[in-house]
Amino acid sequence: MKILQFLAKTILVCISILIISCSTIPLTQQPILKEFPKSFSFSTDSSTLAHIKWNQYFTDSCLLNLIDTAIENNLDLQTAIQRIEMAKSSILLRKGELAPVISVAANAAQNKFGSYTVNAAGNNTTEIYKGQTIPSPSLDYIFSLQTSWEVDVWGKLHNQKKAAIARFMSSIEARNLVLTNIIAEVSISYYELLALDNEIEILNQTIILQEKAMENAKILKQAGKANELAIKQFEVQVLNSKSLKVHLKQQITEYENRVNFLLGRYPQWIARNLLSLNKSLPIQLKTGIPAQLLQNRPDIKQAEFELMASKADVYAAKAAFYPSLNITGNMGFQAFRTNLLFVTPQSFTYGVLGSLTAPLINKSAIKAEFRRANASQTEAIYNYQKTIINGYIEVYNEIANIKNLEQIYTLKSSENVALTQAVEISNELFKTGRANYLEVLIAQQKALDANLELITTKKSLFRAMINIYKTLGGGWK
Repeated sequence: MKILQFLAKTILVCISILIISCSTIPLTQQPILKEFPKSFSFSTDSSTLAHIKWNQYFTDSCLLNLIDTAIENNLDLQTAIQRIEMAKSSILLRKGELAPVISVAANAAQNKFGSYTVNAAGNNTTEIYKGQTIPSPSLDYIFSLQTSWEVDVWGKLHNQKKAAIARFMSSIEARNLVLTNIIAEVSISYYELLALDNEIEILNQTIILQEKAMENAKILKQAGKANELAIKQFEVQVLNSKSLKVHLKQQITEYENRVNFLLGRYPQWIARNLLSLNKSLPIQLKTGIPAQLLQNRPDIKQAEFELMASKADVYAAKAAFYPSLNITGNMGFQAFRTNLLFVTPQSFTYGVLGSLTAPLINKSAIKAEFRRANASQTEAIYNYQKTIINGYIEVYNEIANIKNLEQIYTLKSSENVALTQAVEISNELFKTGRANYLEVLIAQQKALDANLELITTKKSLFRAMINIYKTLGGGWK
């Protein structure tokens, strides 16, 4: 009776200690996410460029070939794929922790007890096998299956698995983000090359006109209607245009190698369609509604999965304050001779142990991990909100950029036509002596600048259409 009372008191004390030890730190109040705007403008049309596949959005066959090569060989993309494999392994690890661990063991031991010990006294008088006492030293052979299992009572292991799954999904979105960035970078660099090619073509045509003007000045000098200063001014203009051409060639080399780097290969010539820059813009502007960014933009989805992972980390850290239930066991054969090891039932052995443990003293490490997980969740919420706001602003900026560039391009086109006519008129007037060489020089220089600015504006329009496609979440599907 006294023994039962003692056991009952012991159990009550243990339960009380476990309950006291399970106290946790209160959760920090998390910030509330700001409401998403309903539209980018007055339009509420849900049609968006993000739903168009990249090989349909871009139509230049040379560009499509470059993007295909980049997707296959880009080193950043290959790195992102390996990170997905690492995240997948983490899921398998967490999944394995939920199941019992079973292992096979084979042990051999030799023991000798001191003569003046209880063990020695007992062994000397104990029969072990057919009239034999336990030998000294004694041998012990064991062949057994062993198992250990932490029963996930409070969901700690399940939440760790949830966090691993969320981070696996985040790694997939990180790969998608790399993919859409690569497609955008290759496309932008490609149109930079086309713009540079067109600028060189404009320079070649301008140099021909400038050289003709210089020849006219020489003819007029011979007729006494011009002087050497005019000839030198035209010569300087020709030399300046030629040096600018060399500078553009260097830029072409750098952009070609930028594309080669994105394609994961060493420097080589980049095939391109020189007429693509003269074509109309690739597609009509369709932005959809802001809420679609949550599903289309990989960076927002990545931040969302990181937020889910951080929430699971908090629950797992909280569960660490509660008692953990562990079950261990073994089953096999044990004997002091190898020839008796598998004799049953005499050599058969097994054991089962269940333990309930909880932190009691010095819980600073558990508290620190809980605070870290809680702060990490708050950080993930802020990062998620920041990513959403940044995505909306990027789209908003590109919409305004496209509209303004279209107006600029229209004005620059008209300016370019007027200045081209001005060059023709100034040359005719110069031949007849009704205009001086400075007027010709100024007209030619303004025409050249206008032509180059027109190409730059057209290139900026293509860049903006690529950026709006990327910022809306297109390119990775």
